[in-house]
Amino acid sequence: MKRRIFVILRWALLLYLLYLAAGALLPFVHTKKTGEEFKNNFEPASFYSETESVDRARVVETSMDALESRVLMIHQAEKRIVLSTFDIRDGSSCRDIFSSLLEAADRGVKVQILVDGLYGTLHMQGNPIFYAAGTNPNIEIKFYNIPNPLKPWTINGRMHDKYLLIDDKLLLLGGRNTFDYFLGEYNLRNLSYDRDVMIYNTKHGQEEAWSSSVLSEAYEYFEAMWQSGYCKTVFNAPSASMKKKLPAARAELAEYYQTLKEAMPELVLAGHDYGPETVAINKATLISNPTHILAKEPWVWYQVQYLMAHAEKQAYIHTPYAVFSKDMYKGMKEITDSVPEVTMLLNATSVGDNFMASSDYTRNRGKILDTGVSLREYFGDHSSHGKSILVDDRLSIVGSYNLDMRSTYVDTETMLVIDGEAFNQQLKACIDNLEADSLVVRADGSYVPDPDVPVIPVPAKKKWIFAVTSRLFQLFRYLI
Repeated sequence: MKRRIFVILRWALLLYLLYLAAGALLPFVHTKKTGEEFKNNFEPASFYSETESVDRARVVETSMDALESRVLMIHQAEKRIVLSTFDIRDGSSCRDIFSSLLEAADRGVKVQILVDGLYGTLHMQGNPIFYAAGTNPNIEIKFYNIPNPLKPWTINGRMHDKYLLIDDKLLLLGGRNTFDYFLGEYNLRNLSYDRDVMIYNTKHGQEEAWSSSVLSEAYEYFEAMWQSGYCKTVFNAPSASMKKKLPAARAELAEYYQTLKEAMPELVLAGHDYGPETVAINKATLISNPTHILAKEPWVWYQVQYLMAHAEKQAYIHTPYAVFSKDMYKGMKEITDSVPEVTMLLNATSVGDNFMASSDYTRNRGKILDTGVSLREYFGDHSSHGKSILVDDRLSIVGSYNLDMRSTYVDTETMLVIDGEAFNQQLKACIDNLEADSLVVRADGSYVPDPDVPVIPVPAKKKWIFAVTSRLFQLFRYLI
């Protein structure tokens, strides 16, 4: 009898595992094409303007600038703060931000925090500091698409957006997650380079100018996400055991805030003038993917491909990884056939921090070179996580979108398209700094030598692993 029960349980487990694998993988196998409705509504001219915008902008490049900008922005809030991010993990930078958010909430600011459900569950659940925030009457935290083991398709379709909104005044949008690997200099040995763009609405407080700012687009996008059925409020109903931990967690964050206030007094002041540190732009436009949790039409890719393909002189892509579908290979070839100079800068596999993407690149690097793109590999002291595109000397694109299949067909993504020569030059200078630590890849896969940039070899063990995984991962590369 016991043996029979064991056999039944074993078969039940096997069937569930098959159901889990099929449910997680099969809904995303078919990569969608952009629908006619989206194409018909797409207006490339809408990204440009011949007059100066109410918005000004600047690049936020260094990890320290990224953390300090977030803390300072939070202290400018008078009515509302929105933080939407893929991943939050406890640590020093996280506590800088959350202690500041609690201070803002305590002075009456409404705070809304939206986090991806998978990574929020993995890295936030059970931590008292997030319950200390979530039980504050002025703070609400939601998870987008919490995975359900009975509905395995919910494992994929992640929310990859990363932005911070302050009243009708400030927007910070880019590729950084909210923990020490991306923010601050608390752990210089384990750090990733990344990039954000800050938008300052010079007409904040003037309702008649609201629709002219890209902040109105960002709030509209956020509200659609926040109110969707995919999002669930969390950390507002602690268990009895967690309630006992809350007084200590609140006291800890209050004490942490006092330390922050003493260490960085210039960051906790209201009334900061963002005019001098930003440059004038003609227009900023938000672009995004669909926000449902299943396979998506590639809205972001369609738009950035079009804009690059219609460059007059050059298109420059900075991406951490490159994992292309057949349509993306075709699109890249169309870009290189029509634009005189097309360059792509990405991490060398010895530097990159995404094992699956590096595995795919190991196998498909030659196909990328065959598109005709001028390929450069980055050999810096840390992995580069920035995602940006330069189109000639006027248009810039910055945000969360990686040039891979997951960002193209599976995840939500947000990018800002900015029309402005001064901002374009600012972004170009940042990319040039990274390019200085890169090498050109020849058509045969070898490097053009540069005495100032030594090749960092892939460790022998990692190279052996890549030899296996680069083939194995082809079975589900559409999720990379």
